[in-house]
Amino acid sequence: MNEPVEHGTNTSLPEQLFLPDQQIAFVQDNFVQAGGGERVAEEIARALPTADVYTSVLVEQRLSKYLKTRSIHTSWMQGLPNLKKYYRHYLLLYPLAMRGIKLQKYDLVVSSCYGFAKMLRKRPDALHVCYCHSPSRWIWRYEDYARRENFNVFVNFFLRNLTRLLRNLDKQSADRVDVFIANSTVIAERIRLYYGRDSEIMFPPIDVQRFSISADIGDYYLIVSRLVGYKRVDLAIEACKLLGEKLIIVGEGPDRPRLESLAGSGIKFAGRLPDEEVTHLLSHCKAFLFPGEEDFGLTPLEAAASGRPCIAYGVGGVLDTIVNGETGVLFPEPTPVSMAEALVHSETIAWDPQKLRQHAEKFDRTLFAQRLVQRLTTLLQQREAKMNVRL
Repeated sequence: MNEPVEHGTNTSLPEQLFLPDQQIAFVQDNFVQAGGGERVAEEIARALPTADVYTSVLVEQRLSKYLKTRSIHTSWMQGLPNLKKYYRHYLLLYPLAMRGIKLQKYDLVVSSCYGFAKMLRKRPDALHVCYCHSPSRWIWRYEDYARRENFNVFVNFFLRNLTRLLRNLDKQSADRVDVFIANSTVIAERIRLYYGRDSEIMFPPIDVQRFSISADIGDYYLIVSRLVGYKRVDLAIEACKLLGEKLIIVGEGPDRPRLESLAGSGIKFAGRLPDEEVTHLLSHCKAFLFPGEEDFGLTPLEAAASGRPCIAYGVGGVLDTIVNGETGVLFPEPTPVSMAEALVHSETIAWDPQKLRQHAEKFDRTLFAQRLVQRLTTLLQQREAKMNVRL
């Protein structure tokens, strides 16, 4: 059974972490991007300050200020050339790298996985808890992945056949995980579908204190996203063009030239911006736009923390985070007209910024750390009790 962890409103951390005298390892797939998965990995690392941190590869420039303060152990892959540019080309090496990380001294291993981190090796009596962002999309949803990446015929043939082998390896590694924690209802369903495993649900956190409410609302809509096809930024562009609305797009990616060719005079591409500028734009926008289908999505919650609603395609992870008509508007069809209708409807609603922020506070980082540590403590206690019974 998939069990959501209850979201309360107490934002104080426990006076002590409940994991004394335990050797703990935290394993992240990699640190080569600065996306939502890496932000969640940072929060897990913060919740486990005594844990040793491991990963396959990292790019120093992509680490947050906090992660730069932690000692991060990398695999032999770290010595490969030009990781920042070619890390995807080394895809087949990640399982080998993860299997090669030595974790025999640890009582508890927590993995943060959207790829191969759960393929790690541990002691037979150690506890492995996997925080799963998603079963690897390119393995289990290959056709969708290939369509987005626009592979040529030869690459497509090779990868399609390779995924059959990797599915078996991925399923075998999932069988060795003791407990799965899913980041959303959608991912819990995929864990059950692909791995035949139950999971608990613990929603990813945001740092509510980073964001603030403004009484001065601008005349623009906002997107903060990597510019890749499946994010459906084109949908937002077309919807705003239909209504003659202004749209600011923050982010970079390979889809930018195509998107710029679609844009009208009211569409501005801001590129990558510092966090401070993004938070300013969030607090002053009319609404935040989230047109793609995502497994969870942190930015709609960051918009809520800024007192601004989110207009989103009503499927996937947003069903866990947006209350239709209260914290945002969900549109039913992935079309410009459907999205434009949602934009028009949103302007008829008197949004309450304080209620939006209160909603976001249910997902705050302090609560996430408390829930995670308490759950890990309970799991360790249960495991120890079982071992004592066997003795």
